Amino acid sequence: MKPVNALIAEELGVAEAQVAAAVALLDGGATVPFIARYRKETTGALDDMQLRRLEVRLTYLRDLNDRRRAIVASIESQGHMTPALTAALDAADTKARLEDLYLPFRPKRRSKAQTAREAGLAPLAEALLKQPERRPEATAAPYLSPERGITDSEAALEGARAILIEMFAEDADLVGRLRADFWRGGQLVSQVRKGKAQEGAKFTDYFDWSERLERMPSHRVLAIFRGEREGVLDVRLEAEHAQAQSGTPSPFETAIAHRFGIAARARPGDAWLLDTVRAAWRTKIRPGIAQDSRTRLFERAEDEAVTVFAGNLKDLLLAAPAGGRATMGLDPGYRNGVKVAVADRTGRIVAVETTYPHEPQRRWREAVSILGRLCQLHGVELLAIGNGTASRETERLAAEIVAENPSLNLAKVVVSEAGASVYSASEIAAGELPDLDVSHRGAASIARRLQDPLAELVKIDPKSIGVGQYQHDVSEAKLSRSLAGVVEDAVNAVGVDVNTASPALLAQVSGLGSALAGRIVTHRDSHGPFRTRAALKAVPGLGPKTFELAAGFLRIQGGDDPLDASGVHPEAYPVVNRILKATKSDIRVLLGNAPALGQLSPAAFVDARFGLPTVRDIFSELEKPGRDPRPAFRTARFQDGVESIGDLRPGMQLEGVVTNVAAFGAFVDIGVHQDGLVHVSAMARRRVASPAEVVRIGEVIRVLVLNVDVPRKRIALSMRLDDPVDTAGPTRQAGGTVREPQRSRSTESSGAAATGPLAEALKRAAAAPSRRR
Repeated sequence: MKPVNALIAEELGVAEAQVAAAVALLDGGATVPFIARYRKETTGALDDMQLRRLEVRLTYLRDLNDRRRAIVASIESQGHMTPALTAALDAADTKARLEDLYLPFRPKRRSKAQTAREAGLAPLAEALLKQPERRPEATAAPYLSPERGITDSEAALEGARAILIEMFAEDADLVGRLRADFWRGGQLVSQVRKGKAQEGAKFTDYFDWSERLERMPSHRVLAIFRGEREGVLDVRLEAEHAQAQSGTPSPFETAIAHRFGIAARARPGDAWLLDTVRAAWRTKIRPGIAQDSRTRLFERAEDEAVTVFAGNLKDLLLAAPAGGRATMGLDPGYRNGVKVAVADRTGRIVAVETTYPHEPQRRWREAVSILGRLCQLHGVELLAIGNGTASRETERLAAEIVAENPSLNLAKVVVSEAGASVYSASEIAAGELPDLDVSHRGAASIARRLQDPLAELVKIDPKSIGVGQYQHDVSEAKLSRSLAGVVEDAVNAVGVDVNTASPALLAQVSGLGSALAGRIVTHRDSHGPFRTRAALKAVPGLGPKTFELAAGFLRIQGGDDPLDASGVHPEAYPVVNRILKATKSDIRVLLGNAPALGQLSPAAFVDARFGLPTVRDIFSELEKPGRDPRPAFRTARFQDGVESIGDLRPGMQLEGVVTNVAAFGAFVDIGVHQDGLVHVSAMARRRVASPAEVVRIGEVIRVLVLNVDVPRKRIALSMRLDDPVDTAGPTRQAGGTVREPQRSRSTESSGAAATGPLAEALKRAAAAPSRRR
């Protein structure tokens, strides 16, 4: 196999020297954000996505080499190593290939083949394979041995067959080829279990389903496997033509026979050998290959699901912040009331309240009056409304508060409350808000996440935020590892104000971690705000290496040095000093002065340590010091009178917020307590390979209602506002009846699922790569 660095370089399409430099930095303790931002010259400007891929691949290949060394040691200790096997092991580039090669030498439980060898039947197996012109019974006669349990030719032949089956199944090259053929021609088949149709109605689409393995999308794989796990579906993997028809061998059996020189030539031993091949394929090789393919199918789906989740989380973390505006968080509810928390401009909770405007108490006017006074008292500018139960009713309450307090210029915004309850009961919340009831902590979280989504969401386990696709069906470790990288990249892309950040936010800064973050906050509380980045070195445990990794991502607003509020790393301050000298200017004059900076050439300030990429970054920071890469704040306006799924009608055009992006489409909150789905086929007139090409979480979009299935709570939407819609139906009503109109030809050809429920939209999108059985 190629050296690790060379292999990664080939896969990433970059120079081996770039990979070697990045690996050296990672091994030296550098973080991905630090390398991507401040070591561009060293790595040839590898970005954070390339570095994350490099990091994952490096771990896999190093684990592969560790396993290779262990296998080599095991085989050598058995005395079975040969030059050919050494070469094959060295060339193995996957763990599956390594394990195929190791299989004959792996310590195993006692098998029929081993018992047969101990009974002296190995020579018989070899003779039967090499001399098919002899009758098997005659060949077996000399090997009868009552004392060894071989009392007749049938027992001898059975033992010989076990030896040959094991030999066929342990041929690494053969099994590898058969596995590849099975994957290319294989398909997954799912069927509903008897008596489970009603109980498993949500899996209706897969009650009688088949699809090519290599074409199955992630969401479908995970859905079917979940249906199997819940006892609704029977799932099997099979390959086309894998079953012999009318006694004809399958292509897989033919491949095994050809490999060992077995053929039907009317010789006495041919039939026995072909039966052995068939037994080897059906009882030993096929089950193993099917399980390997199933594992591969799941791992591929899992990787795609983790990628989708990571992309969604990144978009959510980098959503537009409302900024330092006093915000009232409203956590809606009926019987238990609407919990209220007011956060001032810095996010400090200055007031809490509980009101009961809805059923059963219906103290509406009292709630409007109390909350209006709170808004006046604390100068509230934004009303953040959780999107859970009673959200639309609470939004109406907020609208009345806005109307009755015109002098405040209030704005109301519906905010995703996913994970707020998790935060409320967490140790972080208890530490931050020890005097608040758990229910009021949820309202506080809703208010703060509108002010700064990133700062608030880092306090919640990413898996609880609810922006994934079948997140509970994938590996906990793999998902956590990926999401941790996303959070780290997002936090460091924005930067952190060291004098106001929570310990949870500081912990995500490059090089810090929870312990150091706690020490920084303790030092800040004891000694007052940090005036310079250099003052961080006084924090116990924050040594030179940690300072190097963290300093560039920490911001000090209003400190002694204006550069400390920018993304310029302290190590590069000498470059800025040379720029100041060249412009004969003061740093406070130069910051944000694009015309003055535009007259200079970054190349003129390159030196032995800082190359052109870093100098250009410095110029960018000086032009827009401490720039926030997040978009401008914008909110969606839900349509009045559309408050529940029953209010929807095909043909409506509504504004909504993208709440989740999956491989098959995007979910959109249109203000009816149930997100609608824009299928990928209804996102644009052009072909869209991935929904992420078109939309991002938090984006405000306008959509067309195509279909509403009330009983199943499914809403089909389109971003193509001129799609044809049959306004007559088939909207399902609460009674469950469906009125199917005649479908027009233009509607059927549009591909927008305008005339069927969501399931129909998904079926049509899947029609090309799959089929019903």
